Amino acid sequence: MIIKSVAETSYSGMFKIAFTEGAPFFIRQEYLNTIQVYDILPENEYSEEQTNELLDAGLASAVELKAVEYLARAEQSRFGLTRKLIEKKYDKKYVQMAMDFLENKNYLSDERFSRAWLHGRRINHYEGRTRLLAELQSRGISKEVSVCAVDEFFSENCETEICAKAYERFIKRGKEGEKLIAAMMQSGFSYKMIREVQESNPSSK
Repeated sequence: MIIKSVAETSYSGMFKIAFTEGAPFFIRQEYLNTIQVYDILPENEYSEEQTNELLDAGLASAVELKAVEYLARAEQSRFGLTRKLIEKKYDKKYVQMAMDFLENKNYLSDERFSRAWLHGRRINHYEGRTRLLAELQSRGISKEVSVCAVDEFFSENCETEICAKAYERFIKRGKEGEKLIAAMMQSGFSYKMIREVQESNPSSK
């Protein structure tokens, strides 16, 4: 097929390209294997294999642009963003290509997502280490990244104080005895910490 036009866009590294047939689309060098984007010129003719390479780059770029829409709203995990894009019927191959690019550029970061999620979670939840680790890992965050994020979170927020707030909340909800302990442990606090809070909390005396 023959190139009709090619132009660099205001979005860094992205080019708009059109063949003499079909609708124009966007590409970037990172999605090309054998073709150099700056060698693409009007009137250039490409083989079927080369055309397919350009079309693949276009499909990956389309996924990237959609992914950036989600990232503009809030931090995303790779797992969560991948799932959203696949639910939108984007092909897994092109989702993988776009995710790799976005991670390489640090636009997509499980570390940043984890920090943002933890700080957002603390607004309405009082939870301990094991529960927070489990919640992050259920969202596709690796154990290593989860542990680092939770360690950082509790270096800034006292887990014992959070435990005490959770304890008071459960007391107000009528929890007591074994049911209270079970609820606290399900919230991610260790038995030792629960007992320490219990001993120092006037509501338990």
